[in-house]
Amino acid sequence: MAYRASSNNDECESTDGVAVMWGGIDGMGWGWIGLGVLHMALFWILVILGIVVLVKWLASGPPTSGLPPGGASRALGILKERYAKGELTREQFEQMKREIGE
Repeated sequence: MAYRASSNNDECESTDGVAVMWGGIDGMGWGWIGLGVLHMALFWILVILGIVVLVKWLASGPPTSGLPPGGASRALGILKERYAKGELTREQFEQMKREIGE
């Protein structure tokens, strides 16, 4: 079967008058549709993932302090040890203790 281009640039038709849609010879145009579907799916996956990350970030709330859980008590214990060893003066100890938040 021989093919020729029609006057419309978007389609090809066979010489017997039957139009060949979506890509002319051998259906080559279907690849573009598949690529479009892939991009659309990727777009929606990224949108949904972004919403999930945003909700988790908003639900976690602000951090309570710069110290990890239990970090304040550990820091205070180290501070007390340093004061007991004489590495810190009373003023330094009190200042650091206020900074820790105890």
